[in-house]
Amino acid sequence: MVEHLWRTYHKQLLSFIQKRVADSATAEDILQEVFIKIHTCIDSLQEGRKVKAWLFQITRNTIIDYYRRSNDVTDLNSPLQDLEDENNPDALTDIQTCILPMIKSLPETYRDALLLSELNGLSQKQLADKLHISYSAAKSRVQRGRNLLKEALRKCCSFEQDSTGKIIDYEKKVSSCDNCRETNL
Repeated sequence: MVEHLWRTYHKQLLSFIQKRVADSATAEDILQEVFIKIHTCIDSLQEGRKVKAWLFQITRNTIIDYYRRSNDVTDLNSPLQDLEDENNPDALTDIQTCILPMIKSLPETYRDALLLSELNGLSQKQLADKLHISYSAAKSRVQRGRNLLKEALRKCCSFEQDSTGKIIDYEKKVSSCDNCRETNL
C-alpha cells in the first residue's frame, strides 16, 4: 500500500514541500520522513477517510516539525496560535514559515524577547533573569514585540476571523511583504 501511495503522490507531496522549504535536499529529506510516518501509521488510516487529505496532513505536520526543530522551537505561541487549518489547510504552514523571518526583522530588543519567550519557551520571569531586566520590562518587551509582529503580519496578509476571533483564513498581500516572499508565502 505504501509503495502505491509513493508512486501516486510523491511528486505532489514533494512539490507541496518545496513551496514551503527553500532547500531541495531538505525537501527530499522531509518527503522521506513523511513516507516513514505513512509506513508507520498506515494502520491508523480509518476506512472511508480521504487518503489524499490524510497524506497532506502528515506532510503539513512534518514541515511544521522541521521548522520547530531547525529553530529550536519548543512552543509556538504566536499571534496565530488559534489559526484553524480545516478551512484552509495550507494557511498554518504558510504563515508559520513567515513568522520567524518577521520576528528576525524586528528591532533587537523585541526580537530577542520574542525569540526567547515565544519560540524557545522561556517564561517572562526567566526572560527577565536572562536579560538582566525587571519582570515588568520583560513583560513589556514581549507584549510590544507581539504587537509589532501582528502589525507586520497585517501588512503582509488580510485575515478572516470567525465569531470567536479565531483566524480561519487569510489572503496574501504579496507586494507588501519582503519576509513572506523569502519564504514563499
